[in-house]
Amino acid sequence: MPDVAVVGSGPNGLAAAVTMARAGLKVHVYEAAPTPGGGLRTSELMEPGHLHDVCSAVHPMAIASPFFRQFELSRRIRLSVPDVSYGSPLDGGRAALAYRSLDRTAAGMGRDGGAYRRLMAPLVRHVDGITGLTLNQLLRVPRDPAAAAVFGLRTLEQGTRLWNARFREDLAPALLTGAAAHATAALPGLAAAGAGLMLGTLAHAGGWPIPQGGSAAISRALVADLEAHGGVVETGVRIGSLAELPPVRAALLDVAPPALLRLARGRFPARYRRALEAFRFGNAACKVDFILSGPVPWAAPGLADAGTVHVGGTRDEMAEAENLVAAGRHPERPYVLLSQPSRFDAGRAPDGRHILWSYCHVPSGSDVDMAEAVTAQLERFAPGFRDLVVRYQVTTAAGLAEYNENYVGGDYGAGLMDLRGLLRRPVLSPVPWRTPLPGVYLCSSSTPPGPGVTGMPGFHAATYALKDIFGLPVPGLGI
Repeated sequence: MPDVAVVGSGPNGLAAAVTMARAGLKVHVYEAAPTPGGGLRTSELMEPGHLHDVCSAVHPMAIASPFFRQFELSRRIRLSVPDVSYGSPLDGGRAALAYRSLDRTAAGMGRDGGAYRRLMAPLVRHVDGITGLTLNQLLRVPRDPAAAAVFGLRTLEQGTRLWNARFREDLAPALLTGAAAHATAALPGLAAAGAGLMLGTLAHAGGWPIPQGGSAAISRALVADLEAHGGVVETGVRIGSLAELPPVRAALLDVAPPALLRLARGRFPARYRRALEAFRFGNAACKVDFILSGPVPWAAPGLADAGTVHVGGTRDEMAEAENLVAAGRHPERPYVLLSQPSRFDAGRAPDGRHILWSYCHVPSGSDVDMAEAVTAQLERFAPGFRDLVVRYQVTTAAGLAEYNENYVGGDYGAGLMDLRGLLRRPVLSPVPWRTPLPGVYLCSSSTPPGPGVTGMPGFHAATYALKDIFGLPVPGLGI
């Protein structure tokens, strides 16, 4: 009989399971899908030999996350770290490029090079303090007050209409906005600015790695470690209620608040139940996967070497697109986030072929096929792109919601990313991973620190479960 049940095998569920198993407990993971991984799955979506990441593809937070650093992920799997972390193309064959070198990045910013360096250099110096701040619960005294102050002041600047105050040209603002728009929120905004600055800091402090063989390499490493410590992963099993679990001492649930309510079947106190019912989800994505007969023919030099590209034009154009989505509309010229992993991992596609992973933001629940809008944006900055398309597959926001119950309305972040959404995730509490039911913990991206492949929601939940239920310390996680 297991000591611990984990429902859901996304990165957070597996992080929780690994932590509990390494503490010497018997752990059983239940996954409704045929394969484990959640947002860490890689599949031959269209043709044999072409490996597409079903959800996440590029992982700057995985190597920065305290959990994955302790887990020594970079020693367990092979990572390609492009010299250009990301880029933003502009009309006229120009592009802003975020190199791993901050100095080289600033050198390409024209008259704004010094301003960009002054914005980012203190963040890069304080990267450990910033990741410690952003990847934990916000309702705590920061361990590095200087890092918190530096990060907070820059977030206030870039999250308000002051965001252009230090810049005179368009390259640096476009680069910063491309990263901030990951938050799927209106721009400018404080939560989006914080997310973008953190991602930008990681671009210069370690890079944005792409796993060899696809994102599933991360889930395979987690499952292998779990099984090596006696844990079990059972797939194809959908848990309908907590009563269906064996009589374990602790249950850790990698689910969104609606699924948590379903599992509890009316057992939560009214106040907590109302908080879960009021939990707000954000807007969504329409994903377009391509098979290409060659690399993307970017007009701007240097973009071919970027692991990620934020396609949308100037800061104002990207903000307009994101604000249309926030208003419930589909932009004609969407912000498109894309990666061509076969440029950095030849095993992802046969010789002469490439795969392209892309998505754009759309309103929650959308069933609109955005493939033409995405293609038009790519053709704008990479003339001839259409001629390279062999096949493509569209997953609408409604399709994402069907694929994963946690992606409510297609919100792959499992919760709205604004200041309130960061603090009340899903409740305002110093320990939001605990639920009112003894031994039951929530460990999905609907808890702090929120979305991203960090494993931290699972690690935090496991840390408290070990302390509360078993009186055990947090175990070592390294090889």
